Amino acid sequence: MNDKRVLNAARAVADITDGSSIMVGGFGEAGSPIELIHALIDQGATDLTVISNNAGSGEVGLAALLKARRVSKVICSFPKSINSTVFPELYEEGFTELELVPQGTLAERIRAGGAGVPAFYTPTAVGTLLAEGKEIREFNGRRYLLEMGLTADFSLIKGHEADSHGNVIYNKTARNFAPIMAMAANTTIVQARKVVEPGVIDPEVVITPGIFVDRVVEVSDPAHESQLIAAGVTYQ
Repeated sequence: MNDKRVLNAARAVADITDGSSIMVGGFGEAGSPIELIHALIDQGATDLTVISNNAGSGEVGLAALLKARRVSKVICSFPKSINSTVFPELYEEGFTELELVPQGTLAERIRAGGAGVPAFYTPTAVGTLLAEGKEIREFNGRRYLLEMGLTADFSLIKGHEADSHGNVIYNKTARNFAPIMAMAANTTIVQARKVVEPGVIDPEVVITPGIFVDRVVEVSDPAHESQLIAAGVTYQ
């Protein structure tokens, strides 16, 4: 297997092009790959479609990418949460489009995409505005919506520890969407607090196998979104 380590976050995201679709791990602050996102801001790619659980907080991380006007569309479950001000302004302005997806449906769409399943039926959102324009079928007396699997050009995820072959473990709930996003992207980029040699991580505890990972970069002291927001930090 190839050594998948890259020198820094800048090199890890260097080939993301304008118009790319990007899955970004995280559940609020937990598991947010802030250093990779900031490197992407510096890199300059624009007209991006971001697939994530939420649309960022404060003016760091994902919110900073939005504020830099690099994102033309967001596919997420929680576009507005505490300290979320950037996305609502861009949405009301008409700059950034929103595709709102129930959280469980979002997770299953990503999982399906990674598993090669093009579409599936779910009862979630039947009878709501989110059902408009979607195929509805009845199974055993209950109505279901047809939802499409989701894939992306890139995924940016945060691990706790990885080895040079790309095997990844996570820190508790920071796992969230990361394993299925790693499966659903053409190129998966992982930042990890520590990158070790092959064999150091017990294979029985590996959550994301290296076959789903293309690049790993060590970020030994990752930023915490809540601390940056509390300090009034604005990235760029």
